[in-house]
Parts: sequence; C-alpha cells; structure tokens
Amino acid sequence: MQLKNTLSRASALLFAALALAVAFAAPARAQEESAPVVLDEPVVQVNNDVIMLSHLKRENADFREVLVKQRGMTAEQADAEIAKKQPEIIFNLINEALLMQKGKDIPRMSEDVEAEVNREVLRVANQSGLKTLDELQAAMQKEGMSLSEIKATLRAQYMKQAVLQHEVDSKIYFGLTDAELHQYFDAHRDRFAGVTISEIFLSLAGRSEADVKAKAAQVATQARGGADFSDLAAKFSEREDEKGARVAEKTKGQHLDENGKPRVYLLSDMQPAVGDAIKNLKAGQVSEPIKTDEGYLILRVNTRDDAFNENFVRGALTQERSDKEHENYLRGLRKEAYIKPADNYKEVVQPLLDKDREELKAADKDKQETASKQAAPEKKAKSKKQ
Repeated sequence: MQLKNTLSRASALLFAALALAVAFAAPARAQEESAPVVLDEPVVQVNNDVIMLSHLKRENADFREVLVKQRGMTAEQADAEIAKKQPEIIFNLINEALLMQKGKDIPRMSEDVEAEVNREVLRVANQSGLKTLDELQAAMQKEGMSLSEIKATLRAQYMKQAVLQHEVDSKIYFGLTDAELHQYFDAHRDRFAGVTISEIFLSLAGRSEADVKAKAAQVATQARGGADFSDLAAKFSEREDEKGARVAEKTKGQHLDENGKPRVYLLSDMQPAVGDAIKNLKAGQVSEPIKTDEGYLILRVNTRDDAFNENFVRGALTQERSDKEHENYLRGLRKEAYIKPADNYKEVVQPLLDKDREELKAADKDKQETASKQAAPEKKAKSKKQ
C-alpha cells in the first residue's frame, strides 16, 4: 500500500550503485581507461575544511542523473541546468560542511550516525543477498565500485538530519505551548483524524485492469455486505513481503507497526486518493475499491480517533515551522563561519555569498526593530509607575 512508505534516498542510491555495477561495470572501466585525468582542486574553504572539485563533480553527477532519469531532460539540457544551478549546488555543499562540523561537536552524534550508516548499509546488503559488510565491499570492489563513497553519502545525509533535529526540530517540538497546540488543532481538525486499517490488495501485475477492477468490486461487495474482512484478506489479498510470502496470511490484512501493534495513520499523511476514500468512514466500515499504481485496495477502518492528540499536533506544527527555522539556523552557522572561495570559483560563488550577507544584515535589523517595539510599552509602563 502506498501510504508514503518509500525507500530512503540513501538506500535507493545504494541499490542503484549495485545495479549499475552489475550492468555497466565493463563499459565504465573501458571509458575510464580512455578518459583524461582531471586534477582535483579546492573550490571553497569552510572553516578548517575544504570542499574539493571531486566532491562538486559527484554532486553534479547525482543531479544530472535526477534531471535525466526523473525529469526527462536530455544530456544537453541537464548540463545547461547544472551550469545554471552551480552556485546553489556549491552553496548547499557549504551548508553540508557546516552541519557536518557541528555534528562532530555534539557529544556522541558522530558515533550514533556511524552506527546508523552501518545498519542501513547492512540492511540493504541483506536485501541484495549479501550477509555482511565485508561481502558487500568485496562485491563492489570487484565491480569497480566504492563502498566508502556510498557510506560517505549516507553519513552526510544522516548527520545533516541529526544536527537539524537536535538543534532545531527538537527545540520547536518541545517549545510549543498548550495554547499554540490547541489553537492549531482547532484550525486543522480534519488533519488529525487517526485511523488503524486493514487492507485487501489486488495486484495489476500480469492482468488486465478490467479483470482486477471487477474482482475488487466483487470482494468489496462481500466485505461491505458483512463478510468477515480478515477472512477475505487472508483469502484474496496479494501483497507480498520481501521474501515473496503473502503478508495477509500472517496479518489477516491488518497494518501493523514494527512492534506488531496496529499502526495508526493520520488521514493527512496518506496519499490523497487513499485518505479521501476513507475520511468519512466510521470504525468498522469498508471502502469502495481504490485504484493505485500497483493495483486496487479495499480498506477497512478498524478504529478511528478524532480527538486531540498532543504528539500528532506537535509533530505537524513542528514540520510546518521546520523549513523556515532550518534556514534561520543555517544562516546563523554561515554568519559565524569563515567561508572563502578559491580564486577559480569566486565569480561563481561570491555573488551568492554577498547576497547571503545582505540578507543576514536585513534579518538582524528586523530583529532589532521588533525587539525595540516590544520593549517600548514596557518602558512606558515603568515610567508611569515612577
């Protein structure tokens, strides 16, 4: 079921690397042998770290792959877009360097991130039929791939997330007052309906949509007519786990969390087509068949809770405020940092750094003016008392 459960970007990169290694290893090596050697060079200094051209090239290559494979651009269009976005790409690398530096200063964060990197790599390796990191490394080395580069990508991703969560998100989350939470809940009640569900999934793989749609309608009629939903799920649901076993044989169609308990979904977190199909259902009611990219779903709402849930509201409000506060935090890091582009890259990077400094000055000025306005009534009140 597509309820925003997607593989992490880092895992996807790892799978892609393994697939590319198998499919294109020999041609790639042939190209490398004939390609001219490009010397590495500094792009920009960020405090005591230096962003190198090799790092920038890897970022450009990742971006090019997204533009070509996901956005359908030609190679020429992708190269033009990369050239246009080059200042922003370097600017993002500056932010990444600052977050990595900050993470090293936070006790135990580096160790925790490294452990998470190893767990993620091992998990993906196991799914690829490899039992240990050593086996993965040997397989990738054999095909000319670098596990260290993939782990570096994971490390940077996890460290950035960890720092922003520790320094920004947690402070928003725990700093929200009861008044803010209830005011937000009252204004967005429709977002906070929590449901637990069971599903019957019918796959489109290898079948005509008309046949699957008709079968889904037939099963939905039985479920809505009073047939036991768990029995129907065990008999008809076709979703499989990673090993190819039918999930419903164990779960009877229930969606469970990692602890084996019914998983609670917010309607607002579901795909629009799914959320819309069940938003008006009461506990015990069954939906009409829902078309997805993979097939058809029939959902039963097992429980429904429309009451105020503090954790849900805190999470939603934190998420809503996080983008702006992340940028404010990064702006503060840049303000305190020593950032110096190399001579060959000043023309590309310096205009964006100058713009950033002007925005910093404007933001500081706004803060001072706001503070002065807030202080003025207090001064008047004190003078009246005197």
